[in-house]
Formats: sequence, structure tokens, C-alpha cells
Amino acid sequence: VQLQACVGGFVQAGGCLRLSCAASGRSFSDYDMGWFRLAPGKERKFVAAVNWSGAAASYADSVKGRFTISRDNAKNAVYLQMNSLKPEDTAVYYCAAKRRVAAGTSRPQSYEHWGQGTLVTVSS
Repeated sequence: VQLQACVGGFVQAGGCLRLSCAASGRSFSDYDMGWFRLAPGKERKFVAAVNWSGAAASYADSVKGRFTISRDNAKNAVYLQMNSLKPEDTAVYYCAAKRRVAAGTSRPQSYEHWGQGTLVTVSS
């Protein structure tokens, strides 16, 4: 599966953005999907993940209650709704796909397909 993340952007603190990631290829529902982010000078970090059916989601503590991950298997797409954005949310955001059977939802190493990244900038 090939992934392409779309629609990053610039927003003031307290604002919102919605990221989307489109998958091409077959068997999108064979994959759990995740979002990670990479801030300057830091390691790539887990943000959120959703299982293959969309029935279960998990979040990093830093975004819990503010971000929502969802997917639409009919459209081969995964989304990240980001509300109440903070300057510390500034990063390049990546969507990623891992096979259902792979463990380690929050570990980047568990994911085998990655999008190209989209920049989100939150000003104070």
C-alpha cells in the first residue's frame, strides 16, 4: 500500500486542522493505521492509531482529548482531526500502515508503509 498525506498547514494556537492520508493499492483494511510526528531536534513520536476496522483507537497522552483519528475503508483514507492546537504540536506529521498481526501499535518499527509527511505549524 502506498500512502500520501495531504493538507497540513499553519494555524494559531487554539485552532484546528484536519489531516488526511490516502492509500492506494489493495487491501487497505488489512492494515492498522497510525499517525506519527517529528519535531525539530526530536525523535519521531507516536500520535494516534486506529485498528483495521476503525473500532479501536489509541492516543499519545499529549494529544488525548484534543485529537481524533478515524478511517474510511470505502475511501481508503485515514484522518487526524486536531483541535485545541498548541505550539508544541508543531511538527511534520506522517501517516503509516502496519499489518493487523504486527504488535506494537505505538512503535514506528511496527509500521511498514509511510507517507511523505506534511508540515503542521502552530503559532503562539
